[in-house]
Amino acid sequence: MRRTTVKAALESPSPCPEIRVMGWVRTRRDAKGFSFLELNDGSCLGNLQVIIDDTAQGADLVKALGVGASVAVTGELVASPGKGQRYEVRAVAVSLLGAADPETYPLQKKRHSDEFLRTIAHLRPRTNKYGAMLRIRSALAHGIHDYFAKEGFALVHTPVITGSDCEGAGEMFRVTTLGPEAAALPAAERLGQDFFGKEAMLTVSGQLSAEPLACALGRVYTFGPTFRAEHSDTSRHAAEFWMLEPEMAFADLEDNMDLAESLVTHLVRLVLAECAEDFGLFAKFVDPTLPATLENLLAEPFVRLPYGEAVDILTSCKKAFQYPVAFGSDLQSEHERYLAEEHFKRPVIVYDYPKDIKAFYMRQNDDGKTVGAMDVLVPGIGELVGGSAREERLDRLEARIAELGLPLEAYWWYLDTRRFGTVPHAGFGLGFERLVMLVTGVTNIRDVMAFPRTWRHLEF
Repeated sequence: MRRTTVKAALESPSPCPEIRVMGWVRTRRDAKGFSFLELNDGSCLGNLQVIIDDTAQGADLVKALGVGASVAVTGELVASPGKGQRYEVRAVAVSLLGAADPETYPLQKKRHSDEFLRTIAHLRPRTNKYGAMLRIRSALAHGIHDYFAKEGFALVHTPVITGSDCEGAGEMFRVTTLGPEAAALPAAERLGQDFFGKEAMLTVSGQLSAEPLACALGRVYTFGPTFRAEHSDTSRHAAEFWMLEPEMAFADLEDNMDLAESLVTHLVRLVLAECAEDFGLFAKFVDPTLPATLENLLAEPFVRLPYGEAVDILTSCKKAFQYPVAFGSDLQSEHERYLAEEHFKRPVIVYDYPKDIKAFYMRQNDDGKTVGAMDVLVPGIGELVGGSAREERLDRLEARIAELGLPLEAYWWYLDTRRFGTVPHAGFGLGFERLVMLVTGVTNIRDVMAFPRTWRHLEF
């Protein structure tokens, strides 16, 4: 008999005379002549109750089962007389798949702190909270692909290993096949012996590779892991994270803002509509204000605010910020959240930032001081999306690269897209983990990824 998932059993249109389910024991209660198991197999938040009387095959094993043990149960799916559950299984046979020693199994029937669960990241997906988070994360990933397919974007796969720094910040992980002994060699000799014969890094963004593809296919997106070697131990930063990056040819900053707003609202609606059970857990136990926050996000169009006006709001408000605000300074998380959470109380798209605080590839505005950059700021998170119109004018782009002291020769191929049939184009990056944080109310990025890689932490 084929296995039926717990989700399929709980959603069955009718009772079933024969069913086979498998899962991990969440609880066990014993009564005279009976035992009751709550099984979960990860397919949904809910558990399936199994009733095992003493005549069932394997019943002698049941009273030795601990929380976390895995079992296979064959029996009948019947209507449940108990409240809060539609069906239960009356077992005919039970077999033990894998025991779990109750003395050492770290997940017991109680609430565990997030800090403790991070130390057992290999087991925490079995808890309600992390199982729900991973299912929501999966739904969001599927939703992203569905959205872009319907919008006519081609999925492209950009390199993880790169020879150029997209952001120009230098906070990149180096990739080498050489051992520690090579560190003493002169730089030219060391690079000559290395795999690529030149310096190689893990990518901080797929953007530079996606741009030439957009300038051939029109609309593309890439969705994959990116890496930042920032010595940052905050709740919003990780060394390895996933980035969604669409690029559009024949598009400007306005098109970019329209796409970002449409995408974010689409994905929030998807979670509310398709992940109701899992979302309900976060609304009940993590952040009771979450439903209102997300409904408010959908209620009105996002505010669109020039950077200069954002600075004026921040400098004239009465709030004491840790970091001072002035025109020409980058907005910190506390500034971003004030705009989205307190001043406007809804998402804000800040645009036209000073060019001196933005990357070389952003399109310079006619004022000579700002660039066509935009950030989407949302309550609870701050920056969710960052993007820009790309500088499509060869002379302007070359001058900006030289101005920042970057090696022009490293970008020869990137500059070719401006030499041969250049077009206005735009794109952005959306931090996937921050999106998961937005829709779950989770406040630490370590708790929306399966195995977080952060400053001084490389476990599992």
